[in-house]
Amino acid sequence: MRLVYTVTIQSTGRHFPVAPGETVLEAAQRAGIALPYSCRAGVCGSCKATLLAGHCSYPRNPPVALSGTNPAQHAILLCQAVPTGDLVIEAREVTSVEDIARRQLEVEVSRKWMLAPDVVGLHLRPVDSQSRLNWLPGQYLDVLLDGGRRRPFSIANHPQADGSIELHVRHVAGGGFTSWVSDALKVGDALRIEGPLGTFVPREDSERPMIFMAGGTGFAPVKAIVEHFLALGTRRAMRVYWGARSDTDLYLRNLAEGWTRQAHDLRFQAVLSDPEQAAASGLRMGLVHEAVLEDQPDLSDVDVYMSGPPAMIDAGRKLFVDAGLPEGRLYYDSFDYAPDVLAQILGGRAGIVGW
Repeated sequence: MRLVYTVTIQSTGRHFPVAPGETVLEAAQRAGIALPYSCRAGVCGSCKATLLAGHCSYPRNPPVALSGTNPAQHAILLCQAVPTGDLVIEAREVTSVEDIARRQLEVEVSRKWMLAPDVVGLHLRPVDSQSRLNWLPGQYLDVLLDGGRRRPFSIANHPQADGSIELHVRHVAGGGFTSWVSDALKVGDALRIEGPLGTFVPREDSERPMIFMAGGTGFAPVKAIVEHFLALGTRRAMRVYWGARSDTDLYLRNLAEGWTRQAHDLRFQAVLSDPEQAAASGLRMGLVHEAVLEDQPDLSDVDVYMSGPPAMIDAGRKLFVDAGLPEGRLYYDSFDYAPDVLAQILGGRAGIVGW
């Protein structure tokens, strides 16, 4: 019985070995090949690829994101698929992130402020002995906790000269870590982080108009990418949609509205799902992905970036492709729970979301 299998990416011919029990994504990362991913738990579907030859299993988490997928498409999830033989796959490579080293470092809280009643803003900076973290706008980091646990947070700013990192942390009821951030974390406290992670990054090899769709604190990586394009002085049209339940959840609405005054062609649309909240604030009412499609029912000639809760991502992914958007031009980031908490939920063992 062979202990090592080979995965080949058909479009480029690149190949890499996979050790026993290793997922395709883990093996690709070890080989320095950047394949798309986000949640790393089989839920978001960011790492979906096409299996052209070979077989794989899912011994860790069930491939939830493949539910409802036509078996004839031969889709696999790279973050959970463990090869049982040599594989040939068709997958997008994100070469822009390949040369950025993933590393751990210690940072301290240089600023803490309230963005909304349940959202804390943090500025982190490397401690004196640590060099700054390198990342691309839209990527995320893990805060490292005791016992090997991790909590992922999108980086809400593009890289700064002083190495400062901005996070938007929503307080989750029953969530030990987010409660600690909200109630006890102080300026000057130290955290250990690992990053950068993820492949939700700007694609600069296009001149097509861009649509950005955010839900809740999914605004954080969208903010980073939009500000990156603004700093480049892009002439591409940008449409930014931010969906939430209430007006207070649009915690940087003034900032987003300010983008429209500094960009060549940028429009911002806030969308509230609660009818009473929408009526009281005078904002557009509905679901954010529906607002996108109302404004632009044909998505065949745009690039779409979206970030937010899994339900929003799942709805957008299906409906946007149905509206003519090529799947290869749909870039998304989905965060809900940390991977270990997701694993507990999927195993039916989670009653309380802890640290």
